[in-house]
Amino acid sequence: MALLNIQDPPQTKPFSLFVLGFRPFFLAAGIFSALTMSLWMAITVFGLKLPMQGLSPYQWHAHEMIYGFTLAVVSGFLLTAIKNWTGVQTLQYRPLILLFMLWLGARVCWLWGTTLLPLAALFDLAFNLLLFYGTLQPVVQVKQWKQLGIVSKILLLGVTNTLFYLGALGYLEQGLHWGLIGGVMLLVALIMTMGRRVMPSFIQNAVSYPVQLKNSALLDRGSLILFLLFALTEVFLQDMMISSYLATGLLVISAIRLYNWHTPGIWQAPLLWGLYGAFLFITLGFLIFALLPYSTLFSRSAGIHAFTFGGIAMITISMMARVTLGHTGRDIKQPSALIGWAQGLLVVGAIIRVLLTAIAPEFYLNWILISQLMWISAFSLFIWVNLPFLIRPRVDGAVG
Repeated sequence: MALLNIQDPPQTKPFSLFVLGFRPFFLAAGIFSALTMSLWMAITVFGLKLPMQGLSPYQWHAHEMIYGFTLAVVSGFLLTAIKNWTGVQTLQYRPLILLFMLWLGARVCWLWGTTLLPLAALFDLAFNLLLFYGTLQPVVQVKQWKQLGIVSKILLLGVTNTLFYLGALGYLEQGLHWGLIGGVMLLVALIMTMGRRVMPSFIQNAVSYPVQLKNSALLDRGSLILFLLFALTEVFLQDMMISSYLATGLLVISAIRLYNWHTPGIWQAPLLWGLYGAFLFITLGFLIFALLPYSTLFSRSAGIHAFTFGGIAMITISMMARVTLGHTGRDIKQPSALIGWAQGLLVVGAIIRVLLTAIAPEFYLNWILISQLMWISAFSLFIWVNLPFLIRPRVDGAVG
C-alpha cells in the first residue's frame, strides 16, 4: 500500500488523463462498452465462438457489462465525487494508473473467454479491493460516516464478483447466479441512492425558472426496505410471486418519486432528461417484475434489461457527460448536441430490447441486432465528443 501514498507534483499537464478518477475510467468505459457490445453482437448475431468452459456466452456478456463497463463508470464517478465530498484527494497519477491497469488486465483476459479465467479473477478482485480502499480511505480520514452507505456497495460488489468467480471456477454451484443478479441489484441500489441525493438539486439548478423539489423521508425508507427484500428474493429465493408483490410496492414508490421530481423544464435539458429517463426505465423494470406471475408477455430478462439497458445505460452516459463537462471547467448546461443524440439512441435501443422483443418475438434476432447497433452508436458518440475533454487539462486552468 506504500505505492498509494506516492503523489506526483500537483501541476497541470498537457496530458491529464490520470489527474482524477473520472478521466481514465469514463474514457475506458465508453470505449470498452462499444467494443464489448460489438463482440457480443458478433457472438449473438453472427455466430462467433469464444472458448467457454463452465459458463455460457450470456454469463460472459453479463459479467463484463456489470463488472467491466458499469463498475468502471462507478469507479470514475466515486473517485471524483468523494474528493468533492471529503476534500481529500483520491487516487491519482501512479496509484490511479495501478487501479486502471488492474481493471484493464481483467478485461483483456476476458477477451479470450475462460482461457485466462484465473488471471482474470486475480486482476479483477485486486481491482475491487483497491477501489474499495481508494473510496473508503478519504471517508474515514475525515470521519464522514454518512458516505459509508455508498462505499459499502463497492465492498459488496467485490463480494458478488468473488461469488461469480467461485462459480465460474467450479467452487460454488450458485456462484454465477448470485454474482450476476447480485451485481445488477447492487448497481440499481447505488443508482437509486445517488438519485435520491442529487436529482432534486440537479433539476433545480438546471431549469431556467425557480422550482423547489423535495424527497419524502417516508418514501426513502419504504424504497430502501422493499428494494432490499426484492434484491434478496431475486438473488436467493427466485420466487416470482414474492418478487411481484415487492416490485409492485417499488413501482408505486418509484412512480410517486418521479412525479415529485417532475417539472416541465427537464425536457429542455438533455443531461436532465437523460437522468430522469433512467429512473423511468427502472420504474418500467419494477412494472415488468410485478406482472411476471400474471402475464407471459415478459420474462425476467426483460425486467433485468429494463434495469440495465434502460436505467444503468441511460444514467451512465448522462452522468459521465455531466461530470466530464463540470470537472473540465465547461458549462454543464451546454452539452454537445451529439450527447442528446446518444441518449436518444439508447432510449430507442432500450425500448426495442425490452418491449419489442416481447411484443414481436418472431423478429427477436433482428430486434437484438438493432438494439446492439443503437448501443454501439450511442457510446461511440460519447467517445467522439469527450475524448479531447478527458485527456486534456481543464479549460479554466484548475487542477482536476
